[in-house]
Amino acid sequence: MAQAKAKDPQLGADLEREFKILSARRAFGLNFERHRPEAAELPQTPVRRGDKVRLLPSRGSGNKGDQRLWRVTAVQGTGEERAAKIQALGADTPETCRVPVADLVVVAEFRDLIYPGLVSTGRVERGGDKPCHTVINGENYLALRALTYTHRGRIDAIYIDPPYNTGAKDWKYNNDYVEADDAYRHSKWLAMMERRLKLAKELLNPARSILIVTIDEKEVNRLGLLLEQMFPNARAQLVTIVINAPGQSRDQQLARVDEYAFFLFFGEARAVAGPDDLLNEKTSHNPAVVRWESLLRSGTNSRRADRPALFYPIYTDSATNRVIGVGESKELAVPRDAWEVPAGARAIWPLKSDGSEGNWRASQKYLIDLLSQGYARIGSIREDEGRGTVWYLGKSAISKISTGEFRVVGKHDCGAVLVEPAKDTKPRTVIPKTVWSRPSHHAGWHGSAMVRAQLPGRSFPFPKSLYAVEDALRIAVGNSHRAVILDFFAGSGTTAHAVMRLNRQDGGRRQCILVTNNEVGADEQKALRAQGLRPGDPEWEQQGICEHITKPRVQAVITGCTPEGEPIQGDYKFTDQFPMAEGFAENAEFFTLTFENSVAVDHNLAFARIAPLLWLRAGSEGRRIDALPEAGFALADTYALLADLDAVAPFCAAVAAAPGLRIAYIVTDDAGRFQAVARCLPAGVEPLRLYESYLTNFQFANGD
Repeated sequence: MAQAKAKDPQLGADLEREFKILSARRAFGLNFERHRPEAAELPQTPVRRGDKVRLLPSRGSGNKGDQRLWRVTAVQGTGEERAAKIQALGADTPETCRVPVADLVVVAEFRDLIYPGLVSTGRVERGGDKPCHTVINGENYLALRALTYTHRGRIDAIYIDPPYNTGAKDWKYNNDYVEADDAYRHSKWLAMMERRLKLAKELLNPARSILIVTIDEKEVNRLGLLLEQMFPNARAQLVTIVINAPGQSRDQQLARVDEYAFFLFFGEARAVAGPDDLLNEKTSHNPAVVRWESLLRSGTNSRRADRPALFYPIYTDSATNRVIGVGESKELAVPRDAWEVPAGARAIWPLKSDGSEGNWRASQKYLIDLLSQGYARIGSIREDEGRGTVWYLGKSAISKISTGEFRVVGKHDCGAVLVEPAKDTKPRTVIPKTVWSRPSHHAGWHGSAMVRAQLPGRSFPFPKSLYAVEDALRIAVGNSHRAVILDFFAGSGTTAHAVMRLNRQDGGRRQCILVTNNEVGADEQKALRAQGLRPGDPEWEQQGICEHITKPRVQAVITGCTPEGEPIQGDYKFTDQFPMAEGFAENAEFFTLTFENSVAVDHNLAFARIAPLLWLRAGSEGRRIDALPEAGFALADTYALLADLDAVAPFCAAVAAAPGLRIAYIVTDDAGRFQAVARCLPAGVEPLRLYESYLTNFQFANGD
């Protein structure tokens, strides 16, 4: 490897990486091929000298074009006459050619150094001083690398709905749809997921955060193993969610009604209790309801032989069914007819439904105490069988009576108390269960139909139910009103929509970051190519996921109006019910991911593209500094920028006088002068050196 590195550094690095992968393989566990590096096409990125590129197919062609990678060695000419000299990469013999720049698309491999920027493509504001939700149009692996600069260790929850790898052209790997008959289909999917989850791991707050990944049966087992290997310290649970109770028929198979969600809890994170347990249409146990429990033990240790001391008769008046006494327990060998039943009474025994002898859940002494307080009563009686139902209040219910959560409002004829929740008691919450079966989670009714209502005439394949995502996020960040939630398989934007719902319910200031590419569906691609269009053309890009679905949906749900300006028809349901046309008091901004030249960044020539990243890192709140300040420094709501070291004194004075600042960006290539400025800043303001911190971050966030 040392010799290979000396002769060809890239070849040596590739060999070393493959050796590490092979040597790290385990005898037992999830083994798969990582494949060659992923390559993402960046159709809206300008072609520059040194870029990797591919040749686009000729206009009107149905082919996907030449998939080889080329290096741009020179760019000549201007306007429509611009042409590039390119050289084939990895060719046995040198191959060069000259082609129009318009026929090239820039390509980024996952291991390449990239220097990302953001360009704003729109904004909607209805939320006052609330933080902005962010929608990023870009390949998600590259966008995640950009977020390692702005949000490393600061994400409170990640919710993703990755492609399910059904074989029905639901995702691409290296610009090719992965077909059902691809022998490496599962391996490619795992490689794709692993690379993105590695970056997600860097973004999650290790002290307290939650990762949620939804999936169906095609990859659930492999995904579970991958998550276990990548996050060995997480506490993981698998939730089954019924998304289509009527069922989806499958040839020679059972009808499918469900999908799955992995919940991974990190650090001190725990499931947040909600208004119900999500198990059935109505919660199986509402803590705000007085619950009388059966005195007959069930399950383990429920036979007389297991607890002989808890086998005894309860005597009831034959006429009134009131309890008039409690018998004592006897030795296991003593038959039931050995007990003497008082005159005018009958005995109720702890008998199971099959007539076998069981035991009670309370001792004789404790039951007598319960009866004296009215906390136990007789239900139905089967006199001919010697058994009946005995109800009692458990310790939790009795405790709530003493604290005032429950109140005694009278007595039954049998002497037992009448209890009801206090009217001024706040509703209690419960921890959701691991099976969810709620009508609100139906993907067709509350996913596809909702997208059609908000974006008439547009469709998106298999959007999630808004309320299923809302319930999942309530478990993750329901008690964190300033949480930051990330979804890097954003699709139709349901995650941001659900975050807005949560904010409306409790006045929260949670913010959501959505990342999605602008891929055009397979069927739409055929139609666009037939029209002579190619990736990069405005008409092509307008039909991509981000531009056609994600951005307009986020804007529509905030404003309450469709893209055509009409009020959205229909109402939100369940936890928070109101007309969709009301919209939400939220803010959102839309960005396209760009790729900058490191030299331009280092020489302060790409500030406009870097500026949104500085704003994101400071919390996506308030004003943004979009241009280099003429005065040498500038202050926004949450951060400050010093571009001219001659203005240090007024800069430090302004920072000291401004409340709410979190970060001070200092532009200098002199480490000593940076430290001198940092020492003058007030406590609580984090100093960051531009552009050293930015460039260094992406030197280390460089692939496997």
